[in-house]
Amino acid sequence: MGKFNFLETDIEGLYIIETGIFEDNRGYFMETYNYNDFRAAGLDMVFVQDNQSKSKKGVLRGLHFQKKHPQGKLVRVIKGEVFDVAVDLRKSSKTFGKWVGVILSEENKKQFYIPEGFAHGFLVLSDEAEFCYKCTDFYHPDDEGGIIWNDTDIGIKWPMEGIDEIILSEKDKKWAGIKEYKVKYLGT
Repeated sequence: MGKFNFLETDIEGLYIIETGIFEDNRGYFMETYNYNDFRAAGLDMVFVQDNQSKSKKGVLRGLHFQKKHPQGKLVRVIKGEVFDVAVDLRKSSKTFGKWVGVILSEENKKQFYIPEGFAHGFLVLSDEAEFCYKCTDFYHPDDEGGIIWNDTDIGIKWPMEGIDEIILSEKDKKWAGIKEYKVKYLGT
């Protein structure tokens, strides 16, 4: 494998990215982003903000999106393991409301590129996890939106084995389902 292997998902624009890892007796080296390689794969984004979070097992963050200032995100886990999910919210998309989930971990070192127009969230599967992501736009607190994590209209199959309880922020407990989102924000 070269530096990157870009794996297309069933949803256009959404990629799982395998990174070439160079190991020897000292440890390993890997490149996590290279503008030229990503551009050659058709991912011509510019990142303006990097974020990192730490969460314990059972924490579910999401499903978040920005309404007027959508963010593309390149996400990865540097410690632990999460189940990462993207839901297509692009109004004109033939896969509107569909989702893709992938295990991201410090072991597999996979990354997930989520373009603008998606809701995003993750569930921590390990005792704790550190999660890093690059964003294509700045965070605007007044522009935040969300969809409830267990919306039956989306039907995400969260891996619940070993999870005693889902831990949500107060904000994430109050999001509505995708049907309300469609009416409120897309005018459908």
